[in-house]
Amino acid sequence: MSLPPPDNIVLFDSLCNLCNGWSRYVLRRDSASRFTLCRVQSPAGQQLLGKLGLPLDTFETVVLLERSGGSYRDYHKSDAVLRILAQLSGPWRHLAVLRHLPRPVRDLVYDAVARNRYRLFGRRDQCLVPSALERHRFLEEVPEEDTDEPV
Repeated sequence: MSLPPPDNIVLFDSLCNLCNGWSRYVLRRDSASRFTLCRVQSPAGQQLLGKLGLPLDTFETVVLLERSGGSYRDYHKSDAVLRILAQLSGPWRHLAVLRHLPRPVRDLVYDAVARNRYRLFGRRDQCLVPSALERHRFLEEVPEEDTDEPV
């Protein structure tokens, strides 16, 4: 018996120190366990990127997949970050008000940070692997029978 697909999947680059810090922040602030994290380098991450038509070897954005009914809607860049922040606890969630700024302005800032993230924050030689305590919060593989889900 397979588990139902998660409602909210956050795809992130686990070689990027900034992205790893972001995923750790989400884990700490997501007391309701709304989000399931997925490393883009994992088998599930590669499969989801392929279904979204995104590159499998260069990662320039965080992606949020939100399930509504039987399908997922994907959010990228600042849209993804602000939608995630809005659902977390703590003062940073108030930054979600930035969604009222025009997307091109938000994404201009997002793209500048994304382009320089390895230089500014560093890069790992190996992917971050979830600990035994965190494993249930990560999507690592999509079961064979769920190849049409999610996305």
